[in-house]
Amino acid sequence: MQRLFGTSKPKAPPPTLTDVIASADGRAESVDKKIAKLDAELKKYKDQMAKMRDGPQKNMVKQKALRVLKQKKTYEQQLGNLQQQSFNMEQANFAAQSIKDTQLTVSAMKTSIKTMKKDFKQINISQVEDLQDDMSDLLEQHDEIQDILSRDYNAPEVDDADLEAEFDSLGDMALDDGFLDEALAPPSGVPSAPAATATPAQPAAATAVDEFGLPQVPAS
Repeated sequence: MQRLFGTSKPKAPPPTLTDVIASADGRAESVDKKIAKLDAELKKYKDQMAKMRDGPQKNMVKQKALRVLKQKKTYEQQLGNLQQQSFNMEQANFAAQSIKDTQLTVSAMKTSIKTMKKDFKQINISQVEDLQDDMSDLLEQHDEIQDILSRDYNAPEVDDADLEAEFDSLGDMALDDGFLDEALAPPSGVPSAPAATATPAQPAAATAVDEFGLPQVPAS
């Protein structure tokens, strides 16, 4: 049967709103070019009439300009209709796309909730609480151990008031010592006296002695 009658051609998918919007925008662009061409023609007729005197020739040019202007008005109306249609279809396409996005969002949320429920089934809240309590107890024990290790052995017991009084007296002594040091120090900018250098003693001249250690008398 297929050899006798052949097979039917597959039907083409219906155009989408995006396709229709693109077609309308293309037609609007074509009409806009025609309007620009008519504007140039009107300018030419206007310049031509400005150089002509009143008479039949000028009236003929004027009639041509009026016909061109009428065509321009028609194209402008068509352009407005096409632009309005394109705008309406864009709004409808935006709404349709928003619905699809909402469906995808809801589907993703359902999947996430299902996964979370499955994962939560593997978690025992009581075990989590027990682990938290154990951790708290261990930390407390650690703090107690640190306190024990940091205790002072054979340290004298001193009153806090006595310690504060002694600390204040140490501060007063430090201030007094600093004042005396500043008073005894030489003024800044004055060079200190150079230290005296010892002059080395000249060695005495050697004296000849006799065999008994007495100085020899020079011969006359």
